[in-house]
Amino acid sequence: MKLLPFLTLLVTGSVLAQAPINVDNEFAFAAQQYKGMLQSHPDTAKFPQSSKPDGSPDDRNSSWWCSGFFGGSLWHLYQRTNDPFWKEAAQKWTMAVAKEQHNTGTHDLGFMLYCPFGNGYRLTRNEAYKPIMLTGAQSLSTRFNPSVGVIKSWNKFQTYNYPVIIDNMMNLEFLFWAAKNGGDKRLREIAITHADNTLKNHFRPDNSSYHVVCYNPDGTVAAKKTAQGAADNSAWARGQAWGLYGYTVMYRETKDKKYLEQARKIADFYLSHPNLPADKIPYWDFNAPSIPNEERDASAGAIAASALLELSTYGGPSAKTYYQQAERILQSLSSPAYKAKPGGDNHFILVHSVGNKPGKSEIDTPIIYADYYYLEALLRYDAMRKKQG
Repeated sequence: MKLLPFLTLLVTGSVLAQAPINVDNEFAFAAQQYKGMLQSHPDTAKFPQSSKPDGSPDDRNSSWWCSGFFGGSLWHLYQRTNDPFWKEAAQKWTMAVAKEQHNTGTHDLGFMLYCPFGNGYRLTRNEAYKPIMLTGAQSLSTRFNPSVGVIKSWNKFQTYNYPVIIDNMMNLEFLFWAAKNGGDKRLREIAITHADNTLKNHFRPDNSSYHVVCYNPDGTVAAKKTAQGAADNSAWARGQAWGLYGYTVMYRETKDKKYLEQARKIADFYLSHPNLPADKIPYWDFNAPSIPNEERDASAGAIAASALLELSTYGGPSAKTYYQQAERILQSLSSPAYKAKPGGDNHFILVHSVGNKPGKSEIDTPIIYADYYYLEALLRYDAMRKKQG
């Protein structure tokens, strides 16, 4: 098992939090890595995902739930640099996933379509992107059953026919966008209903989240399980980050205070957990059995940092804490402990993420969505610093 040099992290941890992150330097490194990524991926049918245990690239096709993150990351680079090179690359990899607009077999169309097309439309107002997103949002909505009140995640999990995972909160932003931009207004109500039932059924008294909630046809809960966490009752780290981000978005889109309250509760659970390391990059599960000899999950840290930055803009007594903790996470991710080797690690930006340890998949490796949310968080952080003067 490959573990981080914890002693180094503890020694340098107090130093990392002192100075602001040099966002220019981090994007320069990201650009260097992703130019290599583009050169090593001439075929747009092979989407960068992670590294295999032997160190070779692990690529996936467009139907994989992560297919939109590479194009989305390229748009982040274009936003930062305004360089036509990144715009052209982003357009190419965005269109590579366009056919998934008709995919009704996944709940992840927000990740797959909104991350690339949404960022591309926001930055360029390319009208060709709009109908693709509207079709995709409609495809996503077919997985909502009004009798159950949530969007079905997988078609089956164990013996259950209506599983819903906390990750699904991340795809609701896509429905809000569509409802505001010419799509069916019902999409907004689907997002709200899903978020409300997830709020009701996914969270424990300590504000941690189950990974999988399985529903009966009448909307009652059949079982509460995990797929990627350490145990059914454990707090899978990336799942907590998905929930934090998702309810922060729900507040942004509705201004309903119950969502803001829930986002803050999740943030407080996450940040105050006794098993959260000093550098604020969580173990892959807060209740993993062999802590501290467990892998970290940089992707969970990156998602949480981006969410905390937005959450900090909504005020409240903990707003400053959320900002400072997000900055601390970004300091850690920007340190040598979590950054890929220049020109190495298959040209990813971050290392030390965990996809699915129980499934023996993507353990202590770079993963594309860690890069995406890291770059997003850096953009948010830089914009907030500039606004603060």
